[in-house]
Amino acid sequence: MKIKRGIGLNKKELGIYIHIPFCKKKCYYCDFVSYANNCKNVEEYIKTVIKEIESYNLENYNITTIYIGGGTPSYIDSKYIVEILAKLKQKLQNNETKFNNIEITIEVNPGTITNSKIKDYKKSGINRISMGLQSTNNNLLKEIGRIHTFEEFLEAYNIVKKEFDNINIDLMIGLPKQKILDIKKSLEEIIKLNPNHVSVYSLILEEGTVLYNKVENNDLELPSEDEERKMYWYVKNTLELNGYNHYEISNFAKKEKESKHNMNCWEQKEYIGIGAAAHSYFENKRYSNIESMEKYINNFNEKIVHEVQNKEDMQKEYMLLNLRKLDGVSILKFKEKFACNPIFLFRNELEKLVNEKLLMVDGNFIKLTNKGLDLANLVWEEFV
Repeated sequence: MKIKRGIGLNKKELGIYIHIPFCKKKCYYCDFVSYANNCKNVEEYIKTVIKEIESYNLENYNITTIYIGGGTPSYIDSKYIVEILAKLKQKLQNNETKFNNIEITIEVNPGTITNSKIKDYKKSGINRISMGLQSTNNNLLKEIGRIHTFEEFLEAYNIVKKEFDNINIDLMIGLPKQKILDIKKSLEEIIKLNPNHVSVYSLILEEGTVLYNKVENNDLELPSEDEERKMYWYVKNTLELNGYNHYEISNFAKKEKESKHNMNCWEQKEYIGIGAAAHSYFENKRYSNIESMEKYINNFNEKIVHEVQNKEDMQKEYMLLNLRKLDGVSILKFKEKFACNPIFLFRNELEKLVNEKLLMVDGNFIKLTNKGLDLANLVWEEFV
């Protein structure tokens, strides 16, 4: 697919995602497009990423977030991250957006952090670090294929803390052999570290991953659904008691430290993905770059269209995405965006879900109940 490079004349908000598909070792639950322990094409890949950035007319947009994910972006030499951000800064120099005001996040693995990398990230303009911890139990970390121990995470966190105060820590629940006591211990340590943001993800078994195959072969046993929900509610209650706002199903933040990148996704705002397999949402289309790194390097213009949305598609998706937020769907914002009232548009779906005590209408907002938090998939199914 060819897309217009002079994308728009109005100063619309736009997010940018950069995909770095390299990592030291693929975690046993990971199904993202990534290449483990293979850096032979890094330089050529980064040159192509920069070419793709050059192909966009970003001056016409109000860039609100830049997110560098992977893979493991911190696995490659930090000079490449510096080069990417220098190119973006150059592209935005004529934009009213001040580069320093953009939320710029990079994902890091504690097993790949050094003092020099963190200093380079700071100098390049990055202002937010997302660190994958997943658990403080070293046996669990080994079980899921992580390349670091909890002790190594602490060393990495202290390095990051010297340069950054806006830090996210990832925690996982529902892991093989994980108990509620493991969650309690992990939260105790995380709360001591006092990050601004905590993301809590349930393990999802993706076909083709190491963990999926082990569970299919009865080599691993996962916590029951009831046990996992107990973990989730313990995390929710504990983090809220310690000053974190539960603003999205999987995310908790200190005051005014919510992830803008996350919020843009849930509020159906546009973003472009740069790099192999990177996904975009632009002009009512969801599309991605080609997955193969070699093919991407040869032709980064090749796009795969996954969905072209009509108004009805957008309305349903808006409901689904915004219901991930604990505040829910703003009826006023829905009216402003679509010139109609979601209460009337989705009267049948909402009546059913309210009667089942999965949703509630609270003033100007339609949002999940506590029961809805546990059964959110049933809610989203109504808007697919």
